[in-house]
Amino acid sequence: MGFKICIFLLLLGCLLQVPETTMARDMKRASIVIQGASRIAETDENFVCATLDWWPHDKCNYDNCPWGYSSVINMDLSRPLLTKAIQAFKPLRIRIGGSLQDQVIYDVGNLQTPCHPFRKMNSGLFGFSKAIVTFGLNALHGRHKLRGNAWGGAWNHVNTQDFINYTVSNGYVIDSWEFGNELSGTGVGASVSAELYGKDVIVLRDIIDKMYKDSKLTKPLLVAPGGFYEQQWYTKLLEISGQDVVDVVTHHIYNLGSGNDPQLVKKILDPSYLSRIAETFKNVNKTIQEHGPWASPWVGESGGAYNSGGRRVSDTFIDSFWYLDQLGMSSKHNTKVYCRQTLVGGFYGLLEKGTFVPNPDYYSALLWHRLMGKGVLSVQTDGPPQLRVYAHCSKGREGVTLLLINLSNQSDFTVSVSNGVNVALNVESKPKKKSLLDTLKKPFSWIGNKASDGYLNREEYHLTPENGELRSKTMVLNGKPLKPTETGDIPNLEPVIRGVNSPVCVSSLSMSFIVLPSFDASACS
Repeated sequence: MGFKICIFLLLLGCLLQVPETTMARDMKRASIVIQGASRIAETDENFVCATLDWWPHDKCNYDNCPWGYSSVINMDLSRPLLTKAIQAFKPLRIRIGGSLQDQVIYDVGNLQTPCHPFRKMNSGLFGFSKAIVTFGLNALHGRHKLRGNAWGGAWNHVNTQDFINYTVSNGYVIDSWEFGNELSGTGVGASVSAELYGKDVIVLRDIIDKMYKDSKLTKPLLVAPGGFYEQQWYTKLLEISGQDVVDVVTHHIYNLGSGNDPQLVKKILDPSYLSRIAETFKNVNKTIQEHGPWASPWVGESGGAYNSGGRRVSDTFIDSFWYLDQLGMSSKHNTKVYCRQTLVGGFYGLLEKGTFVPNPDYYSALLWHRLMGKGVLSVQTDGPPQLRVYAHCSKGREGVTLLLINLSNQSDFTVSVSNGVNVALNVESKPKKKSLLDTLKKPFSWIGNKASDGYLNREEYHLTPENGELRSKTMVLNGKPLKPTETGDIPNLEPVIRGVNSPVCVSSLSMSFIVLPSFDASACS
């Protein structure tokens, strides 16, 4: 009877952490082994990035017009909540660009053609004539349309050169300049051959070098091509442009399909579907290592579902399963920066258009930015595919931070964590059965910890939807709904504190960040 009571108390410790509305039908155990001796990859310090697009207010998809006044050309940048949402990242990386950037003319210098605001035309391309900033440049200026999506002719760089000179003269700090949007391969709306594009980035490299030569400003990176990955096109670009021309190679991802796909929710909760995109991350990194090792891979734009995202999906809690999984998966493949489409606009905005109230993914992004450091660690688990596990060195402190994503709608998980220096976990076969006595002796071991140094606690951030509704617009952190304060401030993201030897519990259909300050990982020293 004594043994049964002990087991009940251990499980009760987990069950008390699970909201009644999300109580699962069963409790499963899983073991995690973190290889803390070496890093498998490293991200940029400001890995999390958000985009601002150019779309006008009458940009519509599937009988919805979700943009309003939320783009570069019409957004009210003076709104306090917008400012506070950006400032909370200290700093936030922002990429300004999108489908219309290759039609933007800059009203600076000796402009030979008049500037007109974007206006909707049935015959036009796409139907329309404190931050770290990446700015997308017009790579079609001066070219002419050939056939299909293909564009040819020489790029007219004068207007771009005048614009860059204008920013330098005014002391505007630009982190990076990106050349064109979705022109690679077959393109989206327009395409440029790798031969032409490669020669043009050499010209742009020369412009950047000259403009910043005598400036006190740090010389920006050159980012390209901002399109969908096609191995042959990307390889040729790097070979033609040559060494140290392109600093960052960007690619776009919309792996959930169209925004009106009725299967969006099913895809987001399907671990096998989510894992398919891993091959793209792997191949982009491989292409760069083989043909342009001086450059770094970025995801320059990713909104999950294209055409403004999925209504009542991309702006709700359930989207964070896809989003956080993308951040974890891409970082394992050496991705330095991941830009979310968008900061504001469409259904996939981190902030709601008009009000700038944060959507659930905003808080997911902010927690990642604050907790997950640059060092990416290898991790193994004997849990089922529905339990997604990622590990990083903790940001700005000792130890390791785990991201646990539970896609199961039936099971909660009780997780034990060990250091790979001391333990080898056989994930190829089912774990050996332990006797009841062995289980009770050391049910939740922290092998390789530094408890003797006084780190006896860990921090936990459990994310669930309000009222258990997966399509809720409100994310709940440790039982507390996350909403701006009465003064319009971003709420504090406070963890719950638990002893290092208490069970780690992850409820069904939830996500958790677990900060382990006592975890001994030499790779994080």
